[in-house]
Amino acid sequence: MSTQATPTSQTLLVVGGGIAGMTAALEAAEAGREVVLVERSPTLGGRTARMWRYFPKMCHPTCGLEINLRRLRANRRVRVLTMTELTAVRGSAGAYEVTLLQHPRYVDERCTGCGDCARAVQTRIPNPHDYGLSQIPAAYLPHGMAYPPRYVIDPSIVGTEDGERARDACKVGAVDLTMQPQTLTLSVGAVVWATGWKPYDAARIQPYGYGRIPNVITSVEFERLADPAGPTGGRLLRPSDGQPARNIAFIQCAGSRDENHLRHCSRICCMATLKQTRYVADAYPEGDAKSTVYYIDIRAIDRLEDFNAMVHADPNVRFVKSKVARIAPDAATDNPVLHGVDTEGYHRYANAHDLVVLAVGMQPETDGIELPDDIVRDSSGFIEGSTSGGQFAAGAASGPLDVNRAVQSATAAALRGIQVLHRAADTEVER
Repeated sequence: MSTQATPTSQTLLVVGGGIAGMTAALEAAEAGREVVLVERSPTLGGRTARMWRYFPKMCHPTCGLEINLRRLRANRRVRVLTMTELTAVRGSAGAYEVTLLQHPRYVDERCTGCGDCARAVQTRIPNPHDYGLSQIPAAYLPHGMAYPPRYVIDPSIVGTEDGERARDACKVGAVDLTMQPQTLTLSVGAVVWATGWKPYDAARIQPYGYGRIPNVITSVEFERLADPAGPTGGRLLRPSDGQPARNIAFIQCAGSRDENHLRHCSRICCMATLKQTRYVADAYPEGDAKSTVYYIDIRAIDRLEDFNAMVHADPNVRFVKSKVARIAPDAATDNPVLHGVDTEGYHRYANAHDLVVLAVGMQPETDGIELPDDIVRDSSGFIEGSTSGGQFAAGAASGPLDVNRAVQSATAAALRGIQVLHRAADTEVER
């Protein structure tokens, strides 16, 4: 099905519904502009919604997301399209024609969020919110703060008995298994790319054995383990045997600052690890857990240095200046054993830990998106801008940024988009 929207050069398109995309859309809308916000997953929030705590204040992401959701609900200038991807951009600044592909949710606006469909189905799928560490029913609400607050039917059960069970269980008739993909064509004046980031594939760092060696996980997975709403109810448990992990190693620059992987520094990894050592301390208040951070440099600047100093003062956190050479499994205990050289003293080590957390680098999510030809990217794939002058990057699409700086970047991108719309309006008046 194809639909044509009313053409207008005064509409801003924001691609990506994470914290940066939401911010850019809201800032533009509250300045009086019409905005279309598209997100290819079923809900807004992006990777911020998967975090347990922000650094350095250690507050929950609901602090920022809930405020933005309230602003979004109150603003009629923002049109939100989830499960939608941008497939084509044609034209120039002030006069773009974009094509969107919206995938079926199989649940319409009548959904009350009761969960009857989820209780009716038998099929279970990996939970994308938990990076696959848990399983959920094939009819699911993405997470507790999902927006829109509607369930999703996984395509794998459409046309099956489980799909029929989900449909029959819905008392308001919101489950529609006949939904089809829709193509939409819109005219917009400017585009903000807020496509975010994705963790570097740790399996490509072969000496660290991710996916092969038990009890080696990534920093984003550890973030979900620490969350009480996560796969382990907030307990720091080893994947191999479900036992508490009390001796945890954190390896910095896992894939970053490496010509064989990501050349750039991902900037947030050091602070993310320092934050996660606080999770260990909170999980074991009796003080019998240890964190060991293997690092090249600790990059904590400006207001973050106080947090860094606090963690360094913790006697249960040890810092080893070393690039870990390899990890080998201990067959008897399933403990990962880290091998390398401590460059402060230059002695070799073979240290066993209950659990190893790889601080994986950030790479642009745009790697999986077909960008327009006029988009300019840097050597790492982050968006620098466009030769047409009407497309801008916001948040982690522009480079490795923490949440605070991503929001600042998004506000700046919204302003640049508004300037393009102003110029397009002036041109139309002159004509």
